[in-house]
Amino acid sequence: MLTLNLSRDVSSPLRVLCLGAHSDDIEIGCGGTILRFQQEHPGCEFHWVVFSALGVRAEEAKCAASHFVSVSSLRGPQLKSFQDGCLPFAGAEVKGVFEDLKRSISPDLIFTHYRGDAHQDHRMLAELTWNTFRDHLILEYEIPKYDGDLGQPNVFVPLTTEASEKKVQVIMDVFHSQRAKRWFRPDTFFSLMRLRGMECNAPQGYAEGFFCRKLVL
Repeated sequence: MLTLNLSRDVSSPLRVLCLGAHSDDIEIGCGGTILRFQQEHPGCEFHWVVFSALGVRAEEAKCAASHFVSVSSLRGPQLKSFQDGCLPFAGAEVKGVFEDLKRSISPDLIFTHYRGDAHQDHRMLAELTWNTFRDHLILEYEIPKYDGDLGQPNVFVPLTTEASEKKVQVIMDVFHSQRAKRWFRPDTFFSLMRLRGMECNAPQGYAEGFFCRKLVL
């Protein structure tokens, strides 16, 4: 299997834009990868944006981001107050947030939702990410859910056992508002990382999978 490494001008930090529709999406979709980047690229900048973070979920988002990214590396989180499940009905305002982001940052890498996601909020953010950032490396992450919309990712990031366990521990410790959901369990998150780890022959058996529509070598 071919392995690729991120390269950049060493005089500037690696800039990563993390986009999530809801307060736990970034952590579930690419939390392990963020932990790995944080370790391998200490000067990396993480620009963290959550579009629906209201009430207790806003506090959870702030807390979770601080567990995944050091204070010196975290830019944000920017927490927006769009209603959960209604992002497509606030399209013009959501697009405005993307245009503001485009003016303020030119990221080396963007993490966003999978365009084939069955959740309308997730799908819209994926579409607007590509519509706004047209010359950037974009990796679409996956979120397990009742809809059964998991696909076949074509990019894998192997994770250590330690990073995988920390990801799940933080998710379970921080997002108390989601614990009533029967799928919101440690074995759900471990199982998906195990499956992706098997698919890419990860050394320690864990990985996160992503969808990459365009890659220039």
